[in-house]
Amino acid sequence: MITLLDPVTVGQIAAGEVIERPQSIVKELVENAVDAGATRVTVVLERGGTERIEVIDDGDGIAADQLPLAVLRHATSKLLRAEDLESVATLGFRGEGLASIAAVANLELQSRTPAAQIGSRVVAHAEQSGPAEPVAAAPGTRVIVTELFANLPVRREYLKGAAAEFGRISSWLSTFALAYPHVAFVLRHDGKEVWVLPSTTDPRERLAMVFGRDAAATLIPLETDAARMLDGGLRGFISAPGHDRGDRRMQLLFVNGRLLRSTLLAGAWTAGYATFAMIGRQPYGVLMLDLPPEHVDPNVHPTKSDVRLRYGPQVFDAVRRAIAATLQHHATARFVDATGTRVVSAAPAGIDTSLPHVQALFESPLGDASDVPRHRMRVLVQLHRTYVLASDGEGLLLLDQHAAHERIAYESIVERAREHAPSEPLLVPITVELDAQQSVALERALEPLREGGLEIEPFGERTYRITATPAGYGARPFDLAGFLDDLSEEPKQRSVRERIWASLACHSVTVAGERLESDEMTSLVERLAVCANPMHCPHGRPTMVRLPPNEIAKMFKRI
Repeated sequence: MITLLDPVTVGQIAAGEVIERPQSIVKELVENAVDAGATRVTVVLERGGTERIEVIDDGDGIAADQLPLAVLRHATSKLLRAEDLESVATLGFRGEGLASIAAVANLELQSRTPAAQIGSRVVAHAEQSGPAEPVAAAPGTRVIVTELFANLPVRREYLKGAAAEFGRISSWLSTFALAYPHVAFVLRHDGKEVWVLPSTTDPRERLAMVFGRDAAATLIPLETDAARMLDGGLRGFISAPGHDRGDRRMQLLFVNGRLLRSTLLAGAWTAGYATFAMIGRQPYGVLMLDLPPEHVDPNVHPTKSDVRLRYGPQVFDAVRRAIAATLQHHATARFVDATGTRVVSAAPAGIDTSLPHVQALFESPLGDASDVPRHRMRVLVQLHRTYVLASDGEGLLLLDQHAAHERIAYESIVERAREHAPSEPLLVPITVELDAQQSVALERALEPLREGGLEIEPFGERTYRITATPAGYGARPFDLAGFLDDLSEEPKQRSVRERIWASLACHSVTVAGERLESDEMTSLVERLAVCANPMHCPHGRPTMVRLPPNEIAKMFKRI
């Protein structure tokens, strides 16, 4: 027999989709406060919110005659008709938040508009709510929630301890505050003030609360020019290469001020950091997308933790390009800082001297050179046949010869593939025999290899001939079997071509333990200077480390 559910059951089912734990309540109430134009939001908790949650704001408030409607299901001031769902510009819009809270707890709502002389109060629980009563209140809204899940003992048993629930709320609230620097946030727990985030015009001031002081110091602002998007904008901070984590949890995303799951643009992080981050490691930071409301559909999940984008591929590409451009500019600045900008040298043939960092490295002084003291970066010695030691007279530069040459070769291969440049034929083709697994891997990689300049043709059963190599590498041995082994073991976090070209570069350049002559080492530094990312090999390892004078002084206990 089919029967209609009673309102109480319907309310608890709906609340189960929205209210999972105390953090869910804080989220609904704080978002309502921001929608109401609050400039200060205070969250007060007892026992991690399991006993009592109180959210106080100084927003617009609710008129006395409207207050009883606020706690009813599907009653909202943010939508008037179905068409409004196509351009939602507020954090809340469903009209389910307060009703869902009342379905699983006792709810007291106090509010006063700035024009009113006195506030109003309404109490609600389950499907029952009382009339509005006068109460002394400051302008704004105050919501008190007690006895959470008292009528749902199974759900209450599911909650963690008070410390764990408080930690969830503190983490969410401080993260949410990143998108609203103009709003002051206060968090109190068990009678103590835990932290205060004053309003600020500099969003950097809140990064340390979320990422930690040391990690926040490594964050770099997203390039605004690179972040320009059609009918929208992109702001944020991303971690510098070399500073990463083992998972994606700290890849934060806001769309129109709404804190969302990071999976929405997770691929854009990976693509943007390609060849900047180590395989298996994840960058972190915060991205804030501002899009026209009609381009975003937040009506896909009761908790509003996910959205659909009208132009998803275009947004993805814009985010990827903004991240990549920011990292390239950052790498250029680090290279100039590592090698010194006071360099006197003629640029080698074929080097584009229009690039800013190349001008700094290979700038020839005009007139009397004594007017501006400069020092040339000089190669000193090769260490362990693996590292190149250089100095500009102030600090020491240690270059990984394999990583540096790998970066040079990778960018050359990418450029050659883009321009369809011809390969360099070998006078004597190299014949290699592969096992069955390697043969299958090679067949899949043949086209990208040809694009990158390595010509390979079948020469019998599981036997192949290398007939041409990328220009400039014909005299170097190429370990095809080792290349295929590395390719099969590498996690597939990058595009096929990126992975293949990076491995191609790795197996066709100078290796650790190979002796280099002085002019070869100098050429390595000069050629690295013109790379888009001179600081990292295509697998994300650093190409160089600079030891500045103050670090050397510390070693000798001078400072």
